[in-house]
Amino acid sequence: MQIQVNSDKTVTVDAEMIRAVDDDLNRILGRFDSHVTRLEVHLSDINSDKSGPNDKRCLLEARPAGHQPISASAEASTVEAAVKAAGRKMKNALETTFGRAAAKR
Repeated sequence: MQIQVNSDKTVTVDAEMIRAVDDDLNRILGRFDSHVTRLEVHLSDINSDKSGPNDKRCLLEARPAGHQPISASAEASTVEAAVKAAGRKMKNALETTFGRAAAKR
């Protein structure tokens, strides 16, 4: 599964962040590796340069082979928490699409 990380101008994405996002999403969604060809990650700061609770957003778009794209999003106080929450939502969506038994193979 190829993971592509994108962000708006308010979120700085460096090699360390890309590695952390890859690690988190591979841990959460790794069992769907043979079913998903690409996973696009879109990171943004909702309030831009203002601070506030749950102002970081992660939108995930999965491209499952032979299926329409599936998306999931989450908002949290940090980018890392938003990625993990969106990953859990995507896991549930992929389990629904492929079935829990098929996904555990």
